[in-house]
Amino acid sequence: MSETPDRIAENLSRINERIDAAATMSGRTARDVTLVVVTKYVGLEEARAVIAAGCRQLGESRPQSLWQKTESLSDPQVQWHLVGHLQRNKVRRTLPLVHLIHSVDSPRLLKAIDDEATQLGRRCAVLLEVNVSGDVEKQGLQPEELLPLVERMPGYPHVELRGLMTMASRTGGTDVARRNFAELRELRDRLRPSVPEGASLDELSMGMSGDFEEAIREGATIVRVGSAVFERMTS
Repeated sequence: MSETPDRIAENLSRINERIDAAATMSGRTARDVTLVVVTKYVGLEEARAVIAAGCRQLGESRPQSLWQKTESLSDPQVQWHLVGHLQRNKVRRTLPLVHLIHSVDSPRLLKAIDDEATQLGRRCAVLLEVNVSGDVEKQGLQPEELLPLVERMPGYPHVELRGLMTMASRTGGTDVARRNFAELRELRDRLRPSVPEGASLDELSMGMSGDFEEAIREGATIVRVGSAVFERMTS
């Protein structure tokens, strides 16, 4: 019998303990933080093991992988998140499958999502991706682009803005990551008075396997954890 389900269940248990501890340090509880398990580099066996261990929030970085996994994993209790870049020509096939899109990074993508959601007769929940680290290789809106876009949200009536997303700098370790996460939270706080009716900036999606505890301490409400769930334990 494969060791995979037991290993993943134990890893998830440890991660949830760390989430609880980090949330407590920030004056919150684990219930205030949603764990999205990113299945980007694993197959169906591992994804099924995550579901069996009780996690119903799964994420994918590539739309094509999301299409394939949702077709094979048809559990109606699972909510899928797209956490990577979404091209406009992939919106139509992606929208019916996702609970939340974390990575909206342009007005053109917002319009494409709104157009398709209109056709589907539903509202699509999104986060705006912000490049707070300044890394040139990263996707995301520049911080100064956010206010005009947030103020224009009533022009996208079938898009439900729920918050912001970011990724920490690739360099500098957890200290730099924590500063990046604090920058996103502070940016959110400055923008809140300008949020129009029907939109919200309550959600902050930030933190991955190497820095999710720092993200929680700076206010993350969603963490996106992949490799830490699937790695082999060394102790």
